[in-house]
Amino acid sequence: MQSFSRGWSFLREAWQMAFKDRDLIKPSVYSLFVGLIVSVIFLIPIIGAAFIFGDATVVGRVVMFVFGALLVFAQYSVGYIFSAMTIYLVYGYLAEGDGVMSKAWDVVRREWLNILSLAAASTAVNLLKSAIRGKGRSGGRNALAGLLGTVWTEAAFLILPAMVIENINLKNALQRAGHIIKNNLLLVGISTVGVRAVNGLIGFLLGAVGIALGFGAGLGIISLTSSSTLATFGLVSGISLGVILAAIFIMVATVVTGYTNTAYHTCLYLWARDVEKAQASGSGAQIQAPAPLAAVLGR
Repeated sequence: MQSFSRGWSFLREAWQMAFKDRDLIKPSVYSLFVGLIVSVIFLIPIIGAAFIFGDATVVGRVVMFVFGALLVFAQYSVGYIFSAMTIYLVYGYLAEGDGVMSKAWDVVRREWLNILSLAAASTAVNLLKSAIRGKGRSGGRNALAGLLGTVWTEAAFLILPAMVIENINLKNALQRAGHIIKNNLLLVGISTVGVRAVNGLIGFLLGAVGIALGFGAGLGIISLTSSSTLATFGLVSGISLGVILAAIFIMVATVVTGYTNTAYHTCLYLWARDVEKAQASGSGAQIQAPAPLAAVLGR
């Protein structure tokens, strides 16, 4: 329960930063809309290929697999590009009191190849996870696939800050993340601050509220017009309004949880880096966590 409470506290601290410097939240908003556009662009040829080839032939399955893999890669690329911007903006805010958007764009242009290499690695892990699950959907395979996904996701949350802040490639960032995990440099932060649980609850509550409001509003319009000449209009309007309301709440949840998660792992990485430097220099002094974490952990 204390972990969950600290997760809420970190969320408040992270959003206080965002309210003081609105640039911090902008990449999360951009990521949402660009991700939707990219998904639509790739879904068009996927749907077309499904109609032309179907999924019963070898050619059809190969085409669908290739387009599906490209869609996953594109989604990871968009997510990592804007997450990299958020990381640098949070880093700039903590280091200098201001996250400068132009510098964040410069970092993305500098690190674009490394970011795409991480997206490619994540795509490969995603495909491997799907292959492990297979068609049998056995409990053992699902557990193994879930573990693989969880481990890689947590590793990627450390790899991306290493790339952005330290200006290193995927190979070196993997080594940095492995060293941090191996030496338990983040054990305290991860075990005592329940950001994942808080994000999960926020996503569930906002999504549920959005769906409930959308369903209620849509059903109300349909009911009011069902016995009139506007029945068809009411049906279309009710469904449209319901979908829009639900989508708005889900998008808000995505932005809130995405920014909070990125800010959290950026703070963890910066803390781990400072602890690592202190250990390397032989210093036994306690290292102060970045401000949002320090306020939560009391250190």
